[in-house]
Formats: sequence, structure tokens, C-alpha cells
Amino acid sequence: MTSISCHSRKFTDIQAIIFDKDGTLEDSGDYLRNLAQKRSRLIDAQIPGVGEPLLMAFGVHDGALDPAGLQAVGSRYENEIAAAAYIAETGRSWSAALEIVRGAFSEVDRVMESTPNAMFPGCQEAIAFFAGAGLKLGIVSAATTSQVVKFAHYHKLQSHFQVLLGSDLQFAKPDPRLFQFACQELGVNPAQTLMIGDSSWDMMMGSQGGALGCIGISWGRSMKPLTMADISIEDLSQLQITI
Repeated sequence: MTSISCHSRKFTDIQAIIFDKDGTLEDSGDYLRNLAQKRSRLIDAQIPGVGEPLLMAFGVHDGALDPAGLQAVGSRYENEIAAAAYIAETGRSWSAALEIVRGAFSEVDRVMESTPNAMFPGCQEAIAFFAGAGLKLGIVSAATTSQVVKFAHYHKLQSHFQVLLGSDLQFAKPDPRLFQFACQELGVNPAQTLMIGDSSWDMMMGSQGGALGCIGISWGRSMKPLTMADISIEDLSQLQITI
């Protein structure tokens, strides 16, 4: 029976761990901030005056990315809809607004570096240790499934993860069905599965999905506990595993 403990909390009879990707395993904050800025700038070139409101909607304030903001936790589709809503307020039709947004997003995709970002320190070792302990591992992300798969292959993690899921299913974070579907794919009970993420949406998805426990990770960015997190940690080394 595998147990994981941290601080005064102990989770017992664990079969699996599901991780978020951006901000949890992948240090993608700078990339996501630059992505939001370039998207806003390109749209502002076509619709002057919407650039700053768009940045705020994406969750970029004073040049810093809000880890709980739309760009950090939302899917591409959700970011498109938010941007299109601002454009529609200028009098454009909804179809025209969506066309402008999708064109701008695609153009930014062509010029942005597509190589996955570095992982946070110690992630490689922790993941290998968890897998070596016999735990089943999965990633559930607001990114697309292809981006999650690319991340896993780039960092040579594919042998450790049995499930790699993105936002291109019929449901997305924080829908608890996404967590439950991941558990189903892993062949485990949600009540024997931990959720580890850096946003309240991760915690909500896991908690409402019946997870054994939800662990918020900050990597030193903030000491404010996440809503619905059972415990908060700064890095994966704080988790002690016993078999």
C-alpha cells in the first residue's frame, strides 16, 4: 500500500497521481505571458484600443502573468471566446470577431517558439520516483492533447505517463468529468488518486471529481493557499512516499 505524506497530512492507499502541466510540471509562465502579449498586440493592430483590455482579460497585469488568469488556466477555445467578445463590443459581428481572433492566434503560433519549456527543478526525478514506486501517472492540461504529448516526448517522460490529456475533449477544466475520465483511462478509482496542480481550477476539478486529495503547488510564486487544496507545497520534494 503506497502512502504520500506532507506536513501533517497523509494520503494512504494511493494508486495514481494526475498532474496539471503548465505551472505544475512545465515552467511556462514567461512563454504564456509572451503569448498573451503578442496575441493582444496583433489584434490591437487591427482593432485599435482593445490591446490593453485584452491583456487584462488574459490575466497579464503590469507585465506579469496571473497564474490563475485566463491565459494560464483557460483552454485555447476559452481564450478565443474572451478575445472575440471584446472585439464584438466594437460593433463587429460575432463571426467577424471570431475570424479576427483565430487569424491572429494562428499568426502568433507561426512566430512563437514551439519547443516545450523547461521543467521545474526536481520534476524529472520526482516523476521517475513516483513511477518506480508503482504509481500510475497522468497529465490533464488546459493545453491541447498534442501539446501535452509533445511535452512528454520532449522531456522523455512518455514511459512514465499512461494518460496524456488536453483541452480538446468534450469537456475541459474545471469539469470533474475530465478528472474522472483520466482515472478511467488509468484504470483506477478517483478515491485512490491524487491531483497535483497550481490553480484553483485543478483543485476544483479533482475535489469535485472524487479525488483522494488535491495538492496545490506554488514553486515559490505565492504562499496563498489554493481554494479547495487539501495541502499546499512549494515543490515536489516536499512529498514523502512510503510503500
